[in-house]
Amino acid sequence: MAPRVVSFLSDYGLTDEFVGVCKGVMLGLAPDLTIVDVTHDVPAHDVRAGGLALVRAVQYLPEGIVLAVVDPGVGTGRRAIAVETTSGILVGPDNGLLAPAVAMIGGAHRAVSLTNEEYQLPAPGPTFAGRDVLAPAAGYLAAGVALADLGDEIDPTSLAPGLVSLPQDEPGGIAGEVWWVDRFGNCQLNIDPTALAAHGVGPGASLELRMGEHARMARWVHTYADAKPSELALLVDAYGLMAIVLDRRSAAAELGLRAGGAVTVSFAPPGAAGGAG
Repeated sequence: MAPRVVSFLSDYGLTDEFVGVCKGVMLGLAPDLTIVDVTHDVPAHDVRAGGLALVRAVQYLPEGIVLAVVDPGVGTGRRAIAVETTSGILVGPDNGLLAPAVAMIGGAHRAVSLTNEEYQLPAPGPTFAGRDVLAPAAGYLAAGVALADLGDEIDPTSLAPGLVSLPQDEPGGIAGEVWWVDRFGNCQLNIDPTALAAHGVGPGASLELRMGEHARMARWVHTYADAKPSELALLVDAYGLMAIVLDRRSAAAELGLRAGGAVTVSFAPPGAAGGAG
C-alpha cells in the first residue's frame, strides 16, 4: 500500500511541543506516514479563521487524511469527528471548523463520532484532544483502520455548520467583510468578482470602499504592479476572490483592517477618479 498522507492544520503555533507531540502520535501508529504542515499559525481559538484557511488549502492537498485542530471547546460536550469525502477523510472537532472544506470538496459521504476509546490515548486530563483523540484517529486511519471502527456513525447533516459570512447586495453596492489578511497585508474579501460583474462592474472600474465612517477609492487592477505608487487597488486574488491591496505595502495597515472587518464596495459614478483617495 502506498504511504498515506496526513495534512495537519492547527492553532497550536510552534513555541510549545503540541505540534511535535501530535506528529509523534501519528508516526508511532503509521511509521511510513507523510505529514504535510498546512499551517499552525491560525489565530488561537479562531474557528472561523481556521475553517477559512482549510477551505483555501484543501483543494491543493494530496488525497488522504486532513487533521484540523482549532478547538476552544475542548473537553466539553462537543463531538470529535471524522468525515469521509470523495478526496479522503477529515478529522477534527465538530465546531464548524471542517464544514467549509467538506463543502468545497463535494460534501460528506459518511461521518463518525470518535467514541471508541480503543483507538484513543489514555488522557490525564480533558484539555488536549488533539493528542489523545484526534491525532490517534488520523494515525489509525493512516495505518489502515476502518473509519467505522473509530466510533458511532452519525448523520452528516447533523454536523456543525461553518462560521463564514456571505456578502449582501444593497443599493449601489455590496456589503462584505474581510475574510483574511495575509502576511503581506492583502485583505481578502468575501466578494466574488462575478457578484460585481452582475452589476456591470469589471476590471478598470473605480470603486468606493466604505469602512465604517471612512471611505477610500480603489481601482480594479489585474496585478499588484498595475497599481500606481500608493494607489489603493482591488484585484482577483489567487483564490478567486476580491482583495484590497497596495503594491509592496500593507493595505491592512493603511486602512486599519483586520479579519472580520466590514467593507462595503460601492459602485463609483462614471468618471470617478481612482487613486489613493
